[in-house]
Amino acid sequence: MKNKGFIVFLTILISLLCIYYLSFTYVSQNIQKDARAATENADGTVDVIEKQRYLDSIWNEPVYNLFGIDYTYKEIKETELNLGLDLQGGMHVTLEVSPIDILKGLSGNSTDPDFLAALDQAKQNVRGTQLNFVDEFYSQFKERAPGKELAQIFATASNRGRISLQSTDAEILEIIDIEVESAIDRSFNILRTRIDRFGTSQPNIQRLQGTGRIQIELPGVDNPQRVRKLLQGVAKLEFWEVHQQQEVAPVLISINSLIVEEMKKNPTSIDLNEDDKQPKDDITALLEGSETDSLTIAEEDSLQNDQLDSLINTQNSPLFELLVNSQYGGLIYNAKDTSRINRILERDDVQEIIPATMKFLWDVKPKDKGEDVGGPDLLELYPIKTNRSGKASLTGETISSATAYLNERAEPEISMQMNATGSRTWAKMTSENVGQRIAIVLDNYVFSAPNVIGEIPNGRSSISGGFQTIDEAKDLANILKAGSLPAPTTIVEDVVVGPTLGKVAQKQGLNSILVGLVIVIVFMVVYYAKGGLIANLALFFNVFFIMGILAQFGTSLTLPGIAGIVLTIGMAIDANVLIFERIKEELRNGSGLKAAISSGYSKAYWSIFDANVTTLIVGIILFTLGQGPVKGFAITLMIGIVCSFFSAVFITRVIVEAFSKKGDNAKISFANAFSKNALTNLNIDFLSKRKLAYMFSSIFITIGIIAMVIKGITLGVDFKGGRSYVITFDEAKSPTEIKTSLGNYFENAGTEVKTFGAPNVLKITTSYKIDEESDEADLVVRDELINGLTETTGLSYIEDGSQLSEGNFTISSSSKVTATIADDIKNSSYKSGVIALICIFIYIVFRFRKWQFGLGAIIALFHDTLFVLSAFAIANLAGISFEADQVFVAAILTIIGYSINDTVVVFDRIRENMGIKSGSELIPVFNESLNNTISRTFITSITTLIVVIVLFLFGGAVLQGFSFALLVGIIVGTYSSIFIATPIVIDLNKKEN
Repeated sequence: MKNKGFIVFLTILISLLCIYYLSFTYVSQNIQKDARAATENADGTVDVIEKQRYLDSIWNEPVYNLFGIDYTYKEIKETELNLGLDLQGGMHVTLEVSPIDILKGLSGNSTDPDFLAALDQAKQNVRGTQLNFVDEFYSQFKERAPGKELAQIFATASNRGRISLQSTDAEILEIIDIEVESAIDRSFNILRTRIDRFGTSQPNIQRLQGTGRIQIELPGVDNPQRVRKLLQGVAKLEFWEVHQQQEVAPVLISINSLIVEEMKKNPTSIDLNEDDKQPKDDITALLEGSETDSLTIAEEDSLQNDQLDSLINTQNSPLFELLVNSQYGGLIYNAKDTSRINRILERDDVQEIIPATMKFLWDVKPKDKGEDVGGPDLLELYPIKTNRSGKASLTGETISSATAYLNERAEPEISMQMNATGSRTWAKMTSENVGQRIAIVLDNYVFSAPNVIGEIPNGRSSISGGFQTIDEAKDLANILKAGSLPAPTTIVEDVVVGPTLGKVAQKQGLNSILVGLVIVIVFMVVYYAKGGLIANLALFFNVFFIMGILAQFGTSLTLPGIAGIVLTIGMAIDANVLIFERIKEELRNGSGLKAAISSGYSKAYWSIFDANVTTLIVGIILFTLGQGPVKGFAITLMIGIVCSFFSAVFITRVIVEAFSKKGDNAKISFANAFSKNALTNLNIDFLSKRKLAYMFSSIFITIGIIAMVIKGITLGVDFKGGRSYVITFDEAKSPTEIKTSLGNYFENAGTEVKTFGAPNVLKITTSYKIDEESDEADLVVRDELINGLTETTGLSYIEDGSQLSEGNFTISSSSKVTATIADDIKNSSYKSGVIALICIFIYIVFRFRKWQFGLGAIIALFHDTLFVLSAFAIANLAGISFEADQVFVAAILTIIGYSINDTVVVFDRIRENMGIKSGSELIPVFNESLNNTISRTFITSITTLIVVIVLFLFGGAVLQGFSFALLVGIIVGTYSSIFIATPIVIDLNKKEN
């Protein structure tokens, strides 16, 4: 074997990287254990608030030293292997930004009937499609008013300078597109700011490109209603005056004196870190010995107020102890200390000291560190000047435009224009604050606080000097439009998984992996002797690499992801089976051990390569077109395919060749006495049975189609829209009885109730108020559900599932999918299937150089898909209901990948035998090839089937539909490779001849 040293080096390197990245997960888990131990109450419960404070206190502190490098808890959390919401509980939300409100805002809320009718019709037309809303609106507008120009709608006073009566439709459409896109960006930035401060660890937010949607995942959320309110709250842009240092200093000194007196009486009364228990003599004492805790700046830029300076040589509270002497001026703190400062400012006795005309607000993001890149994140605390009413004198609704550009000095700058009302207020506000700062505030966070150079009488302002890049200026300009061009968001998908259900899923997933591994390991050793041990070692490397790479990429491990790992365990064996069967074949033909090993690996290589590429194609399509759980499954599948190829083909070969150095005297074997000649010397005429196979498949699929017509397939909420709830009772309940009683509460809307994994757990799905997407509708449905269950069962509802006891029930998880999202998921699923078939056809034709092979493979895959769908329909007709959802789509595409894997191995042997026996009759060659590969087909199918059975039995209710589809798919995929794909190639060749 060439490049053996490189393979060993690469294996060691990848292993070290995996150990490195997985070590962060180990450290994080230990810190979590310490946090729980430190905040555990006498009754064994954990104080969640205190636990979070404990973790906040070490957020930016070094907690792990590896090879002399310190890592903070924040860095550890960013690097550890994350668990998906289905494994730890939490909330998944998809919000949609409404372009209708953007267009209405741009038009100055025009009441033109053609304009309003075009908006309504466009909304209907784009539902469930990939159509662009603006293009569809323009099409509908022109259809209703062919002689009317867009300028008549959008040439308003607020758009002066951008849109005039002479502007063409194309120019206006370009402006509309820009505004819609910037509105989505603005919503994204606002939402990101909100969730970053929500208090959950590792929140995830991303834009779904090509749509107006934003997807958010919040692990560990225990108050979903608060989240919905937070995410859908209207962004409030305000302008506030900022107090000067001499105005705020007396207040801070009074607060400091209050805290210091309390500390003298009781040093432990203030929430401090250990280092802060004894008050310091001055601010610089806090910074001694640590260059990274402050920023060095010119003296003239530091705090210069005499009253504050007088505190340097006195005893101080954390309010001043934690103050960073920086180049920025003002009240600057390390970001990690903000929660401690907040707790001081929120105290009732401190609130009594703060005047009614003063409030404190934080920077929205850390200040630029300049050259001190490694320094701490710094945030400024702004003393805002309020009035008696508590309302800002100027709000964002008065801003008519805001644009970022590069000025004549090539510096980023913002031009901001206000309407007449705003201009008058702005002129007064700026004239009274010359030389002082005015804070631009959104959602109670300061985005910018520029200095006023002089009065601005005409409402046109420029903001400059505080931007490092033009992108920073663009972000602020976009935020300034939040008032005049609101972009309200609607929750179109909402999934809540309770922590109790998440822990159950963790246990089930872990059991699936362990049991699947043990069974496969035992089987391989029993069947392949020492060769099986080597294959098991490769399997260990495979799973280890998958986990390490997932951690390295920052990918969350989800329940479907665990399914992907379990499936990879079964499929990873396939490559070793191919190699070992080839080696056994060479040994039977009289080759020496070394020659047999070399020939076995060489001959199996391209079969393994082709099989892995076709499955990888499926994984790429799933990742590209899938959403949520499907994406997680696809990532794990793709990583698993690459890892299994490397470990099975290269790592095992290095080990096998190391054991076989002594040639025929080497102590290595690839079979036991009973398996040495198992499934060899077969001469079955498979192709003579092809018509019977065609007939059997036709009958089964026909019965399935009839079952679909009679009762159909149980579609999950992903495909049909609606709301779904998993309810846990104190004891078993009858689904039929619950369904009947809920009919009255849900106004006889379509409702399904079924057992979900355990007799006391029911899954309830309803289309009640499916067309209403508001929070109010969500609450109505939830309340009716609780009322109906309370009335029917006589049980009481409790919010906390961990406190479930006799006489109670709880909602363990919930899911809402609007009709729009459901249509998109269905379209995406169809597209995934079609694209997968086309890509596989192209690859097969390319590799085997004959279209008959490509078409035979595609017909077999189409057959497998219909067979699985028929099995679901027949099971549903028989009263065994498995839900078809997004994960079911992943199962179908996985079956396609598995089946083509089987088919490619057979086709590869056919190609090899046709080369050896050129000019021979096709049927004998094809039959011989099928007999040659039957041992590999049988063993791979058995090992994979065992793993899938384990998944079906131990994977839990969430994965039952997925594992049932795989169970049927693996059996039918093996069957179709022998009796459908190969015979069709024969029949197509006959027609060509």
